[in-house]
Amino acid sequence: MKKVVVISTSLRAGSNSQALAEQFAKGAEAAGHQVELVTLRGKEIRFCVGCLSCQQTGACIFKDDVPAIMDSVLNADVVCWATPIYYYEMSGQMKTLIDRMNAMFPKDYRFRDVYLLTTAAEDEAKVPARAESGLQGWIDCFGKSALKGHLFCGGVGGPNEIAGNAKLQEAYRLGESV
Repeated sequence: MKKVVVISTSLRAGSNSQALAEQFAKGAEAAGHQVELVTLRGKEIRFCVGCLSCQQTGACIFKDDVPAIMDSVLNADVVCWATPIYYYEMSGQMKTLIDRMNAMFPKDYRFRDVYLLTTAAEDEAKVPARAESGLQGWIDCFGKSALKGHLFCGGVGGPNEIAGNAKLQEAYRLGESV
């Protein structure tokens, strides 16, 4: 059994990327894994100020919701990120969380497999490339980990537009496969 942490970064009710995250989590649970679904909606996440105190102390100077999320990620075997794509890039809240998890860099970590789930109003194949590249920059800082899968669902801009989409079943199967 693996510990799987799924981080849904959308703040919108009826989020399409949240729907993918939920299906991935259900698939991983069905495969017998322990799953924690973290949603950033309602979380307090302050911006990194670049003080680098975390590199000296192993902890950020800010006391918000990030330390608990970071602890979950450090102790996971699998990390799955889910984000809407805005202007051909990951959501700002995902990037902010990644920046704030800088305190993880010198620490030991368990995760090896990283997955990405993305949604966008646009449907061209090139749409998720920058979001994947941005996440790959984070993954590259953790040399024992690798991007194992990326599922993109385009053509879903409004809330709940993903309902009934075949990509939901693909997310479930991807979760089952971890």
